[in-house]
Amino acid sequence: MADGEGETEAGAVLHGDVLALTLSYVPLVDLVSASRVSRSWRDAVFFCLRHLRWRRPWLLIYCQSIPPPHTVSVRAYDPRSRVWMDLEEGPYGLSAILRAWPLLLLSSHSALLYRRRLSFSSDPLHLTWHHASSPSVDRSYPVAAFVGSRLVVAGGTYENDSPPVEVYNTRTRTWSAYYSMPASLASLRVPTASFWHSVATDGQRMYIMQTLTGATHTFDPDTGAWLQPYDLRPDRDVFYSLMGFAGDRLVVGVKVWGSMGVGADRADELEEICAIPRSCWKNCKTCKTTFTMFRTWACAPDFLYLHSQSSPHLVFWCGREDNSGAWRWGTTRDPRGRNFRNWVVYTCAEVGMGELREAAVTGHGRFVVTTAEGR
Repeated sequence: MADGEGETEAGAVLHGDVLALTLSYVPLVDLVSASRVSRSWRDAVFFCLRHLRWRRPWLLIYCQSIPPPHTVSVRAYDPRSRVWMDLEEGPYGLSAILRAWPLLLLSSHSALLYRRRLSFSSDPLHLTWHHASSPSVDRSYPVAAFVGSRLVVAGGTYENDSPPVEVYNTRTRTWSAYYSMPASLASLRVPTASFWHSVATDGQRMYIMQTLTGATHTFDPDTGAWLQPYDLRPDRDVFYSLMGFAGDRLVVGVKVWGSMGVGADRADELEEICAIPRSCWKNCKTCKTTFTMFRTWACAPDFLYLHSQSSPHLVFWCGREDNSGAWRWGTTRDPRGRNFRNWVVYTCAEVGMGELREAAVTGHGRFVVTTAEGR
């Protein structure tokens, strides 16, 4: 094949823009092999990713068996290509990594997977795991978030009073202990386990919200101090609040509300961004209000996912249009739904061809398309 052109199976020649346009309809997982055909195909792949159909953050779902040894299966949704995929694990896949320490996976916010005692992973596909020395307090189901190069661990179930906040410095590999969580976040009425809190981080501070009340505090690992509380329940009818960062905005709830400013300065000044259209609810049989059904929130820049407990086969997404800047809602149907005998954890990440190549090369496995929507 001459450089600068491609061939189909029928022998027809695809040139330049036509080849790029054709490849724009190919799922990202298959573009990895397509980019190896020739230099012209590689150029066409990168052209379509940059100019024709932009990448969108993937939703990654980790299903872990509750009985030991807690084997894990991974599937993903790519909204760019509108495909669901299963991970065919290689010899060094996630199950192999976790086998030496069979504990349940946890995730307080979109970018981080972690386990008790304490091991964690923050790369998009969670190929690399770090095993830290044990913190001073042995707690179950803690809240955790990466703030810069430090892992902040707070709350969790504990024998005595509210446990102190502990910070692990990944550079020095040492732990530091700070004040306990504020009383509005840790009380007898509201447990401190991760189920009852929503966490977000802007890279400088950790924001932690009590999901039932909307009470929110900010922790600064530089000073070890908790900053003033915010009330991030803009609607009194909201029963259960969630939050995360989408780009430089703190987004809250289901409607969605966004902060007016960056950082903690104006975090409690909220404006409504968009509401879920009624068309998204037509397949949700048991929803009584738009505010009580969601228990999962995964965010990435300009994109977020919501998952329903009452309709586990449905995934709601909201993304900002590249051209107009308007937010648009949509739904997708998880072909596997949820097996209630499994422990399920969700993350959201920008996945590119580099991450997919690394997974295959390092023996972690490869994603295989199982369901293509609308085809």
